[in-house]
Amino acid sequence: MGFSNPVYSQKKVVFIILDGIPADVLENTPTPNLDEIAKLGGYTKAYTGGKAGSYSETPTISAVGYNSLLTGTWANKHNVWGNEIKAPNYNYWTIFRFFRDANSNAKLGIYSTWEDNRTKLIGEGLQETDFLKMDYSFDGFEKDTLTYPHDSQKKYIQKIDNLVSYEAAFQLKTIAPDLSWVYLEYTDDMGHRYGDSPELAEAVALADRQVGRIYESIRYREEKFGEEWLILITTDHGRKAEDGKDHGGQSDREREIWMITNAKELNSYFKNYTPAMVDILPTIASFLKIDLPEKAIKELDGVPLIGDISLINANAEIQSGSVKLTWVPIQKTGKVTVSYASTDNFGQTGNVDNYTKIADIDLSAAEFRIPVAELPSGKLKFWIQGENNGVGVWLIRLRLNFAKSITKRNLWIF
Repeated sequence: MGFSNPVYSQKKVVFIILDGIPADVLENTPTPNLDEIAKLGGYTKAYTGGKAGSYSETPTISAVGYNSLLTGTWANKHNVWGNEIKAPNYNYWTIFRFFRDANSNAKLGIYSTWEDNRTKLIGEGLQETDFLKMDYSFDGFEKDTLTYPHDSQKKYIQKIDNLVSYEAAFQLKTIAPDLSWVYLEYTDDMGHRYGDSPELAEAVALADRQVGRIYESIRYREEKFGEEWLILITTDHGRKAEDGKDHGGQSDREREIWMITNAKELNSYFKNYTPAMVDILPTIASFLKIDLPEKAIKELDGVPLIGDISLINANAEIQSGSVKLTWVPIQKTGKVTVSYASTDNFGQTGNVDNYTKIADIDLSAAEFRIPVAELPSGKLKFWIQGENNGVGVWLIRLRLNFAKSITKRNLWIF
């Protein structure tokens, strides 16, 4: 792309959410622009929705998925459970706030067919987000019913998506914010209305062309200014298997998403496993070299998709009177440190949780056990720290009494 041995002047990121496109629909629709980006980096199937049946299970609903990407956490932490966005837990910062905190001169941009992404999820101008301000925003046109009268076919959303994509391409080419989010909605509308259909496929093809004009701006910036750009493209949820119209549940097709990127240092987690929506924040942070606070790192549910990592996929369960912690080693050698906290200061106030070290063991062991009697009751946060990264998992023990006639039984839920 113009440089055989580039000396990059600056790193920049744009992430794009194309709403509600199942992986199988994407794979069966011609998308030359997305394919071109994937050839430079990669394509993978991924998942959203947290761990099904556990404390982190997260609805496969649009705003919920966006916030899982923005905060690197599942809904049990960020507290967005639906598109109403009733009470986000702003103690879990978005990638925009992390970047602004690390670099006060960073330029932030959002180009979106839904204004709530900026006003409610990012929380622009709110006291709870320390009055975070986006430098460039282009959104809110869905509220302009004079220019874009609402029609049942959602053609007005198609027009707004097109407008947003053109403006995003223009500003990325001319202004080039350091971190930008582009959100396009029309594909989800066609899914809801028509399900698995030619109409949905046509909307996907249109979205590919819209991405193409954005990508052209990125290539221009790389060639003209020697900048290094990371582009990450994903969707927020799949659709129901029966007809492809709705979503929100935990079926495989609703949980399955996908990721496309031009990243050149994709690790084996991206290539050989199934990444998650929450991995995008730590990936952006790694690329931009954002020094995340330790207290925030221990709350992240994702790990970077680029560079060296040590382990992934922590799990905790009680077996035969012991807490069994497991993980998947990525490195072949090394040690991990296992620790726990019995408070939730971070979630409640944004303050530090004090972790108690339990043991140092071989990474390759892939599990560790500790008697339940040696641990306090209630919510426990476990952290498993390797050489290159750590992974966390919660164990929540809630004692529930169920009465049926004169019979009572106690259940422990994990």
